[in-house]
Amino acid sequence: MTNYSDTDRAQFEMFKSLPRDTPINMLNLVQFHEHAAYPQGHALAAEGLSGAQAYKNYGAASGPVLKRVGGSIIWRGGFDVTLIGDPAEVWDAMFIAHYPDAGAFLAMVTDPEYQRAVVHRQAAVLNSRLVRAKPLGASDLFA
Repeated sequence: MTNYSDTDRAQFEMFKSLPRDTPINMLNLVQFHEHAAYPQGHALAAEGLSGAQAYKNYGAASGPVLKRVGGSIIWRGGFDVTLIGDPAEVWDAMFIAHYPDAGAFLAMVTDPEYQRAVVHRQAAVLNSRLVRAKPLGASDLFA
């Protein structure tokens, strides 16, 4: 299994090249480190926090920025089992964040307050997936 904890430059450039003026949903799947991996010298490095605790710090610190740009968490779920895919990918956090447009997401991730908060995410996350999606209307059909 390959772990991904952050976007790479090429993927972020692709994201930025897509339309910015339409609503987006971001599917987040997150696997935590057992022990938070804060950088040496960080105030919380010696606290012995779990990855889950560090991610809660991230949520508390980044939540106001999410709200300020007009974003919200529209769905959260608790992991049960993977039916199709790598069974080693056990997700500790699963949620969908909605943004009024992609510009709002970009405003969030470049906001100085968010930039200070992201150190908690980096300390918390062992593996993750972040998928941009176009919101579509609800339906009783799969496609």
